[in-house]
Amino acid sequence: MLPGHNRYDYCSIENRKEFSWPGGKRLAFYVALNVEHFAFLSGRGMDPTNRGGPPTTRNYAWRDYGNRIGIWRLFEMLDELKLPASILLNSEVARLYPDIVAKIKARGDDVLGHGRTNAETLGMPQWEIDEARMIADCTETIEKYVGVRPTGWMGPGAVESKVSPDLLKEAGYTHLLDWPVDDQPFWMRTRTKPILTVPYPLELNDAGTLVQRDHTGREFADMLVDQFEEMLEQSERQPLVFCASLHGFIVGQPFRLRPLRQAMKHIVEHKHKDRVWFTRAGEIADYCFKLPPGTLLGSEAK
Repeated sequence: MLPGHNRYDYCSIENRKEFSWPGGKRLAFYVALNVEHFAFLSGRGMDPTNRGGPPTTRNYAWRDYGNRIGIWRLFEMLDELKLPASILLNSEVARLYPDIVAKIKARGDDVLGHGRTNAETLGMPQWEIDEARMIADCTETIEKYVGVRPTGWMGPGAVESKVSPDLLKEAGYTHLLDWPVDDQPFWMRTRTKPILTVPYPLELNDAGTLVQRDHTGREFADMLVDQFEEMLEQSERQPLVFCASLHGFIVGQPFRLRPLRQAMKHIVEHKHKDRVWFTRAGEIADYCFKLPPGTLLGSEAK
Protein backbone atom coordinates (compact mmCIF):
# COMPACT_ATOMS: atom_id res chain seq x y z
CA MET A 1 0.00 0.00 0.00
CA LEU A 2 1.13 3.53 -0.74
CA PRO A 3 1.52 5.94 2.17
CA GLY A 4 -1.71 7.80 2.81
CA HIS A 5 -3.57 9.76 5.45
CA ASN A 6 -6.84 9.49 7.33
CA ARG A 7 -7.79 13.18 7.38
CA TYR A 8 -10.89 12.80 5.19
CA ASP A 9 -12.80 10.34 3.00
CA TYR A 10 -13.38 10.63 -0.72
CA CYS A 11 -16.72 12.06 -1.85
CA SER A 12 -17.39 13.51 -5.30
CA ILE A 13 -18.98 16.93 -5.67
CA GLU A 14 -22.04 15.19 -7.17
CA ASN A 15 -22.79 13.42 -3.88
CA ARG A 16 -22.98 16.31 -1.42
CA LYS A 17 -25.82 17.54 0.78
CA GLU A 18 -27.61 20.66 -0.45
CA PHE A 19 -27.32 23.97 1.41
CA SER A 20 -26.97 27.65 0.55
CA TRP A 21 -24.91 30.53 1.85
CA PRO A 22 -26.62 33.33 3.82
CA GLY A 23 -29.55 34.91 2.03
CA GLY A 24 -29.79 31.98 -0.38
CA LYS A 25 -26.56 32.99 -2.13
CA ARG A 26 -24.68 30.28 -3.99
CA LEU A 27 -21.08 31.44 -4.40
CA ALA A 28 -18.97 32.65 -1.48
CA PHE A 29 -16.17 34.94 -2.68
CA TYR A 30 -13.31 36.11 -0.50
CA VAL A 31 -9.95 37.80 -0.99
CA ALA A 32 -6.98 36.43 0.94
CA LEU A 33 -4.25 39.02 1.49
CA ASN A 34 -0.92 37.46 2.36
CA VAL A 35 1.04 39.95 4.49
CA GLU A 36 4.52 38.60 5.08
CA HIS A 37 7.97 39.32 6.48
CA PHE A 38 11.11 37.52 5.33
CA ALA A 39 14.48 36.84 6.92
CA PHE A 40 17.38 38.84 5.50
CA LEU A 41 19.72 36.59 3.44
CA SER A 42 18.41 33.49 5.21
CA GLY A 43 15.60 30.96 5.08
CA ARG A 44 13.13 30.24 2.29
CA GLY A 45 13.08 32.48 -0.73
CA MET A 46 10.87 33.27 -3.72
CA ASP A 47 13.06 34.65 -6.45
CA PRO A 48 11.73 34.38 -10.03
CA THR A 49 15.14 35.37 -11.40
CA ASN A 50 17.08 32.76 -9.41
CA ARG A 51 14.78 29.84 -8.68
CA GLY A 52 16.15 27.60 -5.99
CA GLY A 53 19.12 29.88 -5.39
CA PRO A 54 20.19 31.45 -2.11
CA PRO A 55 18.40 34.59 -0.84
CA THR A 56 19.82 37.88 -2.08
CA THR A 57 19.52 41.52 -1.01
CA ARG A 58 17.66 42.29 -4.25
CA ASN A 59 15.07 39.59 -3.62
CA TYR A 60 14.62 40.71 0.00
CA ALA A 61 14.05 44.27 -1.18
CA TRP A 62 11.52 43.15 -3.83
CA ARG A 63 9.47 41.35 -1.21
CA ASP A 64 9.82 44.24 1.25
CA TYR A 65 8.19 46.43 -1.42
CA GLY A 66 5.00 44.61 -0.57
CA ASN A 67 4.83 46.03 2.95
CA ARG A 68 6.03 49.52 2.00
CA ILE A 69 3.96 50.05 -1.15
CA GLY A 70 2.09 47.05 -2.56
CA ILE A 71 -0.17 46.16 0.35
CA TRP A 72 -1.31 49.77 0.60
CA ARG A 73 -2.32 49.80 -3.07
CA LEU A 74 -4.31 46.63 -2.48
CA PHE A 75 -6.00 48.14 0.58
CA GLU A 76 -6.93 51.17 -1.56
CA MET A 77 -8.44 48.91 -4.20
CA LEU A 78 -10.44 46.92 -1.66
CA ASP A 79 -11.67 50.10 0.02
CA GLU A 80 -12.71 51.54 -3.33
CA LEU A 81 -14.66 48.38 -4.22
CA LYS A 82 -15.98 47.94 -0.65
CA LEU A 83 -14.57 44.41 -0.55
CA PRO A 84 -13.79 42.63 2.73
CA ALA A 85 -10.65 40.51 3.03
CA SER A 86 -9.02 37.82 5.11
CA ILE A 87 -5.51 38.71 6.25
CA LEU A 88 -2.98 35.87 6.28
CA LEU A 89 -0.54 37.45 8.70
CA ASN A 90 3.03 36.56 9.56
CA SER A 91 3.34 37.37 13.25
CA GLU A 92 6.59 39.24 12.53
CA VAL A 93 4.51 41.70 10.48
CA ALA A 94 2.29 42.27 13.52
CA ARG A 95 5.39 42.98 15.60
CA LEU A 96 7.29 45.14 13.12
CA TYR A 97 4.68 47.09 11.11
CA PRO A 98 2.17 48.84 13.41
CA ASP A 99 0.64 50.92 10.62
CA ILE A 100 -0.30 47.76 8.72
CA VAL A 101 -1.91 46.37 11.87
CA ALA A 102 -3.81 49.64 12.37
CA LYS A 103 -5.16 49.48 8.81
CA ILE A 104 -6.26 45.87 9.24
CA LYS A 105 -8.09 46.76 12.44
CA ALA A 106 -9.70 49.83 10.87
CA ARG A 107 -11.04 47.73 7.99
CA GLY A 108 -12.36 45.04 10.35
CA ASP A 109 -10.84 42.18 8.38
CA ASP A 110 -10.36 38.79 10.01
CA VAL A 111 -6.77 37.81 10.76
CA LEU A 112 -5.48 34.27 10.28
CA GLY A 113 -2.23 32.90 11.61
CA HIS A 114 0.29 32.61 8.78
CA GLY A 115 3.33 31.48 10.75
CA ARG A 116 6.06 33.66 12.20
CA THR A 117 7.66 34.40 8.83
CA ASN A 118 7.53 32.95 5.34
CA ALA A 119 11.23 32.23 5.68
CA GLU A 120 10.22 28.98 7.45
CA THR A 121 7.40 26.40 7.23
CA LEU A 122 5.71 23.96 9.58
CA GLY A 123 6.81 21.17 7.27
CA MET A 124 10.56 21.70 7.62
CA PRO A 125 12.42 18.93 9.52
CA GLN A 126 11.86 19.44 13.24
CA TRP A 127 10.48 17.77 16.35
CA GLU A 128 6.77 18.00 17.08
CA ILE A 129 7.40 20.11 20.18
CA ASP A 130 9.29 22.65 18.05
CA GLU A 131 6.46 22.88 15.52
CA ALA A 132 4.00 23.41 18.38
CA ARG A 133 6.24 26.23 19.64
CA MET A 134 6.19 27.88 16.18
CA ILE A 135 2.39 27.82 16.20
CA ALA A 136 2.25 29.17 19.74
CA ASP A 137 4.76 31.96 18.97
CA CYS A 138 2.71 33.08 15.97
CA THR A 139 -0.60 32.91 17.84
CA GLU A 140 0.60 34.77 20.93
CA THR A 141 2.37 37.51 18.95
CA ILE A 142 -0.69 38.21 16.80
CA GLU A 143 -2.89 38.30 19.88
CA LYS A 144 -0.48 40.72 21.56
CA TYR A 145 -0.16 43.21 18.69
CA VAL A 146 -3.51 42.84 16.89
CA GLY A 147 -5.61 42.32 20.00
CA VAL A 148 -7.44 39.25 18.68
CA ARG A 149 -6.39 35.63 19.04
CA PRO A 150 -6.59 34.03 15.58
CA THR A 151 -8.73 30.93 15.13
CA GLY A 152 -7.98 30.43 11.41
CA TRP A 153 -4.66 29.26 9.98
CA MET A 154 -2.91 29.25 6.61
CA GLY A 155 0.69 28.17 6.99
CA PRO A 156 3.66 29.70 5.15
CA GLY A 157 3.66 28.16 1.68
CA ALA A 158 0.58 26.14 2.77
CA VAL A 159 3.13 23.53 3.88
CA GLU A 160 2.35 21.18 6.75
CA SER A 161 3.96 18.28 8.56
CA LYS A 162 2.09 15.04 9.24
CA VAL A 163 0.85 16.42 12.57
CA SER A 164 0.13 20.08 11.73
CA PRO A 165 -3.70 19.77 11.76
CA ASP A 166 -3.46 17.97 15.11
CA LEU A 167 -1.27 20.67 16.62
CA LEU A 168 -3.42 23.47 15.22
CA LYS A 169 -6.59 21.97 16.67
CA GLU A 170 -4.88 21.49 20.03
CA ALA A 171 -3.72 25.13 19.92
CA GLY A 172 -7.32 26.34 19.62
CA TYR A 173 -7.62 26.77 15.87
CA THR A 174 -11.02 25.99 14.39
CA HIS A 175 -10.32 26.18 10.65
CA LEU A 176 -7.40 26.02 8.22
CA LEU A 177 -6.74 26.87 4.56
CA ASP A 178 -3.72 24.69 3.79
CA TRP A 179 -5.42 22.00 1.68
CA PRO A 180 -6.44 23.05 -1.90
CA VAL A 181 -8.54 19.92 -2.22
CA ASP A 182 -12.16 21.08 -2.64
CA ASP A 183 -14.51 23.93 -3.57
CA GLN A 184 -16.61 23.42 -0.44
CA PRO A 185 -15.58 23.53 3.22
CA PHE A 186 -15.49 20.18 5.02
CA TRP A 187 -14.35 18.72 8.31
CA MET A 188 -10.95 17.01 8.59
CA ARG A 189 -10.05 14.49 11.24
CA THR A 190 -7.38 15.23 13.82
CA ARG A 191 -6.22 13.10 16.73
CA THR A 192 -8.67 14.97 18.99
CA LYS A 193 -11.66 16.62 17.29
CA PRO A 194 -12.25 17.61 13.64
CA ILE A 195 -11.04 20.89 12.18
CA LEU A 196 -12.79 22.70 9.32
CA THR A 197 -10.92 23.19 6.05
CA VAL A 198 -11.95 26.27 4.04
CA PRO A 199 -11.12 26.34 0.30
CA TYR A 200 -7.98 28.26 -0.61
CA PRO A 201 -6.36 28.24 -4.07
CA LEU A 202 -3.16 26.79 -5.39
CA GLU A 203 -4.07 27.95 -8.91
CA LEU A 204 -5.69 31.39 -8.41
CA ASN A 205 -2.79 32.50 -6.23
CA ASP A 206 -0.54 35.22 -7.60
CA ALA A 207 2.56 33.56 -6.11
CA GLY A 208 2.09 30.37 -8.08
CA THR A 209 0.60 31.92 -11.21
CA LEU A 210 2.88 34.93 -11.64
CA VAL A 211 6.11 34.06 -9.82
CA GLN A 212 6.38 30.32 -10.33
CA ARG A 213 4.56 29.77 -13.64
CA ASP A 214 5.43 33.08 -15.33
CA HIS A 215 1.97 34.25 -16.36
CA THR A 216 1.44 37.98 -16.86
CA GLY A 217 -0.65 40.24 -14.66
CA ARG A 218 -3.27 40.51 -17.38
CA GLU A 219 -3.40 36.74 -17.78
CA PHE A 220 -3.92 36.43 -14.03
CA ALA A 221 -6.76 38.96 -14.19
CA ASP A 222 -8.38 37.01 -17.04
CA MET A 223 -8.08 33.84 -14.97
CA LEU A 224 -9.90 35.52 -12.08
CA VAL A 225 -12.76 36.54 -14.37
CA ASP A 226 -12.95 33.10 -16.01
CA GLN A 227 -12.88 31.39 -12.61
CA PHE A 228 -15.65 33.64 -11.33
CA GLU A 229 -17.89 33.17 -14.37
CA GLU A 230 -17.45 29.39 -14.39
CA MET A 231 -17.93 28.96 -10.65
CA LEU A 232 -20.99 31.22 -10.67
CA GLU A 233 -22.58 28.85 -13.18
CA GLN A 234 -21.43 25.76 -11.28
CA SER A 235 -22.82 27.15 -8.03
CA GLU A 236 -26.34 26.83 -9.40
CA ARG A 237 -25.89 23.10 -8.74
CA GLN A 238 -23.76 23.20 -5.56
CA PRO A 239 -22.79 26.02 -3.17
CA LEU A 240 -19.11 26.82 -3.70
CA VAL A 241 -16.24 28.96 -2.43
CA PHE A 242 -14.00 31.09 -4.66
CA CYS A 243 -10.90 32.63 -3.09
CA ALA A 244 -8.43 34.98 -4.77
CA SER A 245 -5.04 34.90 -3.03
CA LEU A 246 -2.90 38.03 -3.35
CA HIS A 247 0.51 39.33 -2.21
CA GLY A 248 1.47 43.00 -2.07
CA PHE A 249 4.92 42.46 -3.53
CA ILE A 250 3.43 40.68 -6.56
CA VAL A 251 0.08 42.17 -7.66
CA GLY A 252 0.80 45.39 -5.77
CA GLN A 253 3.17 46.26 -8.62
CA PRO A 254 1.44 49.01 -10.69
CA PHE A 255 1.42 47.15 -14.02
CA ARG A 256 -0.26 44.13 -12.39
CA LEU A 257 -2.54 46.17 -10.15
CA ARG A 258 -4.38 47.78 -13.07
CA PRO A 259 -5.70 44.55 -14.65
CA LEU A 260 -6.36 43.14 -11.18
CA ARG A 261 -8.57 46.12 -10.34
CA GLN A 262 -10.45 45.64 -13.60
CA ALA A 263 -11.06 41.97 -12.79
CA MET A 264 -12.26 42.76 -9.28
CA LYS A 265 -14.61 45.43 -10.62
CA HIS A 266 -16.03 42.88 -13.04
CA ILE A 267 -16.75 40.58 -10.10
CA VAL A 268 -18.30 43.09 -7.71
CA GLU A 269 -20.38 44.79 -10.45
CA HIS A 270 -21.54 41.58 -12.13
CA LYS A 271 -25.18 41.44 -13.23
CA HIS A 272 -25.64 38.38 -10.99
CA LYS A 273 -23.80 39.78 -7.97
CA ASP A 274 -26.94 39.11 -5.92
CA ARG A 275 -26.03 35.40 -6.06
CA VAL A 276 -22.60 36.09 -4.52
CA TRP A 277 -21.70 36.33 -0.84
CA PHE A 278 -18.75 38.76 -0.61
CA THR A 279 -17.24 37.62 2.64
CA ARG A 280 -14.20 36.52 4.62
CA ALA A 281 -12.77 33.09 5.46
CA GLY A 282 -13.69 33.49 9.12
CA GLU A 283 -17.32 34.31 8.24
CA ILE A 284 -17.49 31.24 6.00
CA ALA A 285 -16.19 29.13 8.88
CA ASP A 286 -18.63 30.68 11.36
CA TYR A 287 -21.54 29.93 9.04
CA CYS A 288 -20.37 26.34 8.57
CA PHE A 289 -20.14 25.80 12.33
CA LYS A 290 -23.89 26.47 12.55
CA LEU A 291 -25.00 24.16 9.74
CA PRO A 292 -26.91 21.03 10.85
CA PRO A 293 -24.73 17.96 11.46
CA GLY A 294 -24.35 15.92 8.31
CA THR A 295 -24.57 18.90 5.95
CA LEU A 296 -20.83 19.19 5.32
CA LEU A 297 -18.55 16.23 4.76
CA GLY A 298 -17.14 14.97 8.05
CA SER A 299 -19.56 16.97 10.18
CA GLU A 300 -21.19 13.85 11.58
CA ALA A 301 -18.11 13.23 13.72
CA LYS A 302 -17.56 16.71 15.08
